[in-house]
Amino acid sequence: MKNPVRTIAFTSGKGGVGKTNTVINLGLSLVYMGKKVLIIDADLGLANVDVLLGLFCKYNTSHVFSGDKTLNEIIIEIPQGLLIIPASSGIQELTQLDYEKKLILLNEIDSLNYDIDFLFIDTAPGISSNVMYFNIAAQERVLIVTPEPSSLTDAYATIKVLSTKYKQRYFKLIVNWVPNSRQAKEIYGKLTRVVNRFLNGVSIEYLGFIPYDESLKKAVARQKPVVDIYPNCYCSKKFIDLARNICQQSVPSYFDGNIKFFWKRLLLDTRTLDTG
Repeated sequence: MKNPVRTIAFTSGKGGVGKTNTVINLGLSLVYMGKKVLIIDADLGLANVDVLLGLFCKYNTSHVFSGDKTLNEIIIEIPQGLLIIPASSGIQELTQLDYEKKLILLNEIDSLNYDIDFLFIDTAPGISSNVMYFNIAAQERVLIVTPEPSSLTDAYATIKVLSTKYKQRYFKLIVNWVPNSRQAKEIYGKLTRVVNRFLNGVSIEYLGFIPYDESLKKAVARQKPVVDIYPNCYCSKKFIDLARNICQQSVPSYFDGNIKFFWKRLLLDTRTLDTG
């Protein structure tokens, strides 16, 4: 890999907030802007990305960990140009990776034959060791929330664990399923006020919002990205806006232009997750 790669983990705390759908449509929006995007389905025991895209994946990350396939051999490129690393489904032992599996992942990523601009990591819901593992290894962390009180509570819990136990201080926020920017910023304000009160030194940057409209509902039912089949609808335009926002942001100060940064940090900085 030769391109500078931005590694971004998308997390939520709570399930059912549209995180995976957001990751797919945001990734595809970047592809339409000429960027190369690879999505890792990091819900390693309960695959989601392939389901939302209506894909049949003969091989997935479980075959990499078993030694049957390489990561290069399981990557799927959908017709629009988005690259996917599919996860397994129903394999409990992959919900908590041990050090050996992390080493396998490191070696496989280093041997990838793809030049990409963005590596998106779609984490599992909750605050399991796998979720922490991918979040602390990524260069950037994006939280996805909805107006539901439980969504905000779980997002705060995720920030609290990542900041107090793993010293992560910087987060970004996307608000899902709100009608307009005003309501999205109200939700952002609620979360930041609680964080500022109880978590010293933690900051949250507002990225934007995605409305929930009928086009999105229809696209999910058809297992297609909304930005692909309904490109002119309101939420598709907001996905494009979000993609532009991400492209216009300055990269983190420790960005070194090498994807190995991500994986070596992932391996070295997360050993405490194996020991508790």
